[in-house]
Amino acid sequence: MRLYSALPLRAAGQAAGDVLLVVWIYLAVRAGQAVHEAVLRLAEPGRRLEEAGRTLGSGLGTAAARASDLPLVGDQLGAPLRDASGATGSLVRAGQAQQEAVAQLALVLAVVIAVVPALLAIAVWLPRRVRFVRRATAAQRFVDGEADLDLFAVRAMAHQPLHVLARISDDPAGAWRAGDRTVIRDLATLELRSAGLRPPPRP
Repeated sequence: MRLYSALPLRAAGQAAGDVLLVVWIYLAVRAGQAVHEAVLRLAEPGRRLEEAGRTLGSGLGTAAARASDLPLVGDQLGAPLRDASGATGSLVRAGQAQQEAVAQLALVLAVVIAVVPALLAIAVWLPRRVRFVRRATAAQRFVDGEADLDLFAVRAMAHQPLHVLARISDDPAGAWRAGDRTVIRDLATLELRSAGLRPPPRP
């Protein structure tokens, strides 16, 4: 399997593209983490509300217990305090609900910011890399010697633009039929280079 081109400049470009993809994904993940941490700070009022509810409820509960110990009026004083202590549970639940909502929002935003850019980059990068690897690997199996160049010369005449073929010969098909090895090699070199390969050394 050939992952990179045999041509130095093209291989350098492919390697740079791979590195840029990794850097892009890393930056996307870091951005998602930063957004997650920033949004979680919005849960601070909810935490304070929960703590205030617990503190108030605890204080009222303690006061109710002490009031109940008073002779004669203990029950009358303790009952309202116990009711008030129980009512603080709504403050605690409200604070917890706010924290949960903020945590869910932070998670969703972090995933969207981290995953969507990464998937878009992979969607652009992956098909091109897969096409190159498949084409270069398949072509590599047929390049063993000078005799194999005929196949790539024919493919060049079928795939390369006409103005490119004209630079090699005014009649590339005729030269190929006549067995002109120079033209055949030049045509094959065009096709091999487009696949990221070099022609075999001259005999």
